[in-house]
Amino acid sequence: MLNSFYAKLSALFLVLIVGLGVILATFGVRAARQYASEVEQKLNRTLAEEMVPRFEPHLRDSIDTEAIEATIQDMTGINRRIEIYLLERDGDLKASFAVPDAQIEQRRIDLAPVRRFLKGGDLPVLGDDPMAAGTEKPFSAAHIEIMGRTGCYLYVILGSEQYASVANMVGESYILQTALWGLGLVILVTAGVGLLLFRRLTQRLRAMQDVVADFEAGAFGCRVDVTSNDEIGRLGTCFNRMADNLQETMEELRQADRMRRELVANVSHDLRSPIASIQGYLETVSMKDGDLPPEERQRYVTTALRNTKRLNTLVNELFELSKLETKQVEPTIEAFPIAELVQDVVMQYEPRAEEQAVDLRPDLPERHARVEADIGLVERALSNLIDNAIHYTPEGGQVRVRLDNEQGEVCVAVADTGPGIPEDDLPHIFERFYRVDKSRDRDRGGAGLGLAIAKTILELHGRTLEVESTVGEGTSFRFCLPVESPITHPE
Repeated sequence: MLNSFYAKLSALFLVLIVGLGVILATFGVRAARQYASEVEQKLNRTLAEEMVPRFEPHLRDSIDTEAIEATIQDMTGINRRIEIYLLERDGDLKASFAVPDAQIEQRRIDLAPVRRFLKGGDLPVLGDDPMAAGTEKPFSAAHIEIMGRTGCYLYVILGSEQYASVANMVGESYILQTALWGLGLVILVTAGVGLLLFRRLTQRLRAMQDVVADFEAGAFGCRVDVTSNDEIGRLGTCFNRMADNLQETMEELRQADRMRRELVANVSHDLRSPIASIQGYLETVSMKDGDLPPEERQRYVTTALRNTKRLNTLVNELFELSKLETKQVEPTIEAFPIAELVQDVVMQYEPRAEEQAVDLRPDLPERHARVEADIGLVERALSNLIDNAIHYTPEGGQVRVRLDNEQGEVCVAVADTGPGIPEDDLPHIFERFYRVDKSRDRDRGGAGLGLAIAKTILELHGRTLEVESTVGEGTSFRFCLPVESPITHPE
């Protein structure tokens, strides 16, 4: 508890509030003393001047101490707590009429305050107290003649020694006592209210600490209950956002780990199958070299060669996708006629389409435009989309490659009349090695990398590959490229 933030904050607050109280009390007492000195000096400003005529007859030939003390005794009604001193011209103490048996500590008085007082300076003017060296008190002063010497001073201290200490002053002043008690009560109430407020404030921090501790322990669904918009509320909001981001990142890591495992499994399967086939056929040819008819030998070699090509294609596609995803390939943007590129790619796939009895045709607009992109990468993406469409279109089906001129863009769509993609499979079709039809013969299809490569190529161009599919009707892939210049009619 002593090491808690609440304890430290409370201790600091109490130190500050008590320190403030002591400072206020000190300044209050000092101000009260200054005020008392000012009032007393103003009330008794002419006291010394009034005493001079009554003292001078006893100072003509010598200082008649008994007569002066008797005179002072008669004047006690004027001020009962005064100390009277006779000073030489240089400030030396000539005689004193103070409290009986009092000890004189200072025999020379600084005359600068006395002269300032006699000139009518602003009050209070404090002077040296012979009874307490180093202290100053309010006084009254006047010129007096001592044994024929002029320029001497009658110096009257208005506050005697018994009233000098703060304790005595506080004890004698009901108003000052009341003010100090009031100040103490205010400090006490303020400290109590402050501690309650600090406890309420740190209670929110403790609740946040509990949430963070639970989160650290593995309760990743814990969130801070934000009820305000102050600094603590904003801290809670930031923690909640950080926790959401961490949770999303962890989910992405789990997804990536799952995909990695599937990737390893798929690569192992896709590599093992052609390698096993090649090995089997070659071993057969090797063992039955003299017994195999030429036609059967040729069939074995052709099959091994086909699997070798399939293996080479898979390795090349994996290498290509890896370079694209790690951004080792930078698109070289140039302007080229997209319609001509579509015509060329369609012509390349026409023999395969005819072999599978698929009607492959381009659907081009009358007005052609030039787009800005990397022609090699776009050709690769378009080839993968057409290859995928032919692959999943049954005999007698159609594949259309359509260009649409839109505002500042040309959109390319590859649509087929295949079986379509179920809605649950649509979010995964761009993943590596993902196949909608898990039972489809791998020897007839690709490795499941074509769509992933096409999507990554378009992402390098800052574009997206969109897909729409209806089960039983077909699938359409679509992407758009920026136009270099406004579309014009051909000559």
